[in-house]
Amino acid sequence: MGTRLDSGRHTVRRTRTGILAILFLTMALAVGCTSETTGSGSAGGGGGGDSAPIAKLAASIAADATEVVPTDPLKVTVTDGTIDSVELANDEGKPVKGTVAPDKLSWTSAEALGLAKKYTYTASATGKDGKKVELKGSFSTIKPAKTPRATINPGDNATVGVAMPISIKFPEGKVVDKAAVEKALKVETSVPVEGSWAWLHDQQVDWRPKVYWPAGTKVTVTAKLYGLPYGGGAYGKADLSTKFTVGRNQVVKVNTPDHKMVVYRDGKVFASYPSSNGKDADPNLNTPNGTMIVMQKDPIGDFSNPQYGYTNVKKKWAVRFSNHGEFIHENEENRANIGKANTSHGCVNLLEVDAKAYFDSAIIGDPVEVTGSKADMPATSDVYDWLISWGQWQSMSALK
Repeated sequence: MGTRLDSGRHTVRRTRTGILAILFLTMALAVGCTSETTGSGSAGGGGGGDSAPIAKLAASIAADATEVVPTDPLKVTVTDGTIDSVELANDEGKPVKGTVAPDKLSWTSAEALGLAKKYTYTASATGKDGKKVELKGSFSTIKPAKTPRATINPGDNATVGVAMPISIKFPEGKVVDKAAVEKALKVETSVPVEGSWAWLHDQQVDWRPKVYWPAGTKVTVTAKLYGLPYGGGAYGKADLSTKFTVGRNQVVKVNTPDHKMVVYRDGKVFASYPSSNGKDADPNLNTPNGTMIVMQKDPIGDFSNPQYGYTNVKKKWAVRFSNHGEFIHENEENRANIGKANTSHGCVNLLEVDAKAYFDSAIIGDPVEVTGSKADMPATSDVYDWLISWGQWQSMSALK
């Protein structure tokens, strides 16, 4: 009897345990069916509101980033969705322009950022599941130790001679990272022209063609210097650009023993003028050998030189071709020697009528080739690009 009672109780316990197991299994199956339905629910709502949005937004500049280079664009991208809007503004509330890609998978800022500025962005997108997502962040751009200015020559719309170099100068400081600067420079020409950049020193880089420019060439130069690290904590202050045209081909040739100056146009003699050049016997007073360029034109030039005992000396139709002190100019006081003897202190003396005729024909950048002297032009003038051989010039590039 006792045995039967014990057996009955054991039976009841087993039955209750089985019922509980079946109930738990049924609940688990019911929960599994609800999760699956939520995951595949539509944007309309019914039963799918608790699932996470599938779209994900990302920004190329991390939130709270510092020392951001202002030329680096902000790019916001989305996966499993499309961009709705992106707003980017500085700490003064000024918006930054940007564009959404045609596929609406990204937005990219379309203008350079400011230096030492804080920016805030807000982006929103709609996922393929119809749910909205948002991304917010802020970052700050670099605060340079200094932003030295740069200059470019020739200027816009200039017409120059066939030997004119392109010159970019940094008058307010030395460039440490020359390669970075040179990579930011671009020369475009209307006809193919072989040329190269060369660093004349830490504050100047010039571009010149291998041989004289073809006449009529149109040139566009761009220097993307804004925000560019020069090294030493300095960053570019602004981009530079210029467009200019190369004029007719005119070359001046002076072989000093000949006592004449010959002007060539397109390789043919255009004019020939008797001249008196620098004194042959004194190399310090020679008109030095070398290829220079017309740098400046003055209807009246001041040729005072107390070192040689003359002051308040004015001469007409002065064409400078070197900062070493050489000009082509009128000197009627030396008329007796013009075409016969070299008696100047380094300049090319012409009769007034000839000096005027040449003055009117010359433009900045025309080459002046001098030969026959005992002395060579030192590389101390502002423009000595053509005194350097092509091979050496190429070696002066930071990208060689």
